[in-house]
Amino acid sequence: MDSGLALRAPRNDDRRLRVTNEKPYRPNVGIALFNADGRVLIGHRFKGDGPEIILPGLDWQMPQGGVDEGENLRDAATRELWEETSVVSADYLGETDWFTYEFPPYDGPQTHRLAKFRGQRQKWFALRFTGRDDEIDPLTPRNGQPAEFDAWRWERLDRVVDLVVPFRRDVYRAVAREFAAFGN
Repeated sequence: MDSGLALRAPRNDDRRLRVTNEKPYRPNVGIALFNADGRVLIGHRFKGDGPEIILPGLDWQMPQGGVDEGENLRDAATRELWEETSVVSADYLGETDWFTYEFPPYDGPQTHRLAKFRGQRQKWFALRFTGRDDEIDPLTPRNGQPAEFDAWRWERLDRVVDLVVPFRRDVYRAVAREFAAFGN
């Protein structure tokens, strides 16, 4: 009896997808930094970073970054916030469980630091900004890390999902639900 299913030889892109899915997720923290008006800090990414691509008009995001081996997650969040924005004046509000997202297919150099990962596994932290806006400086490199943002602004958390690349949107929706009480 013919089931109607046809078998086919694997294509090269099938193999790439299978290999990608066997890669681990990169441990990562994200930061929703709320100001006194309940808006979050977002940065404008001015360049892609390997599998972390940006698309025209979808080049904003909240600060985020990798967790060093053995690093406390809250410490990683405050370090990443400082590295990407120079902000040190912030109080802890809360955190999420873990979320994941997949990188889009990446055909660039496999020596790129993110190429060995299938995506990111993130824990998000809500912090309240207690400083002044002139503390925020995304352009100065810190800890030997290049600048990721060339501009910043305050935005409503529920609007940020429409400003990020599609592969991050589900996580941003979940973060917006989890941290809705801290916004306006």
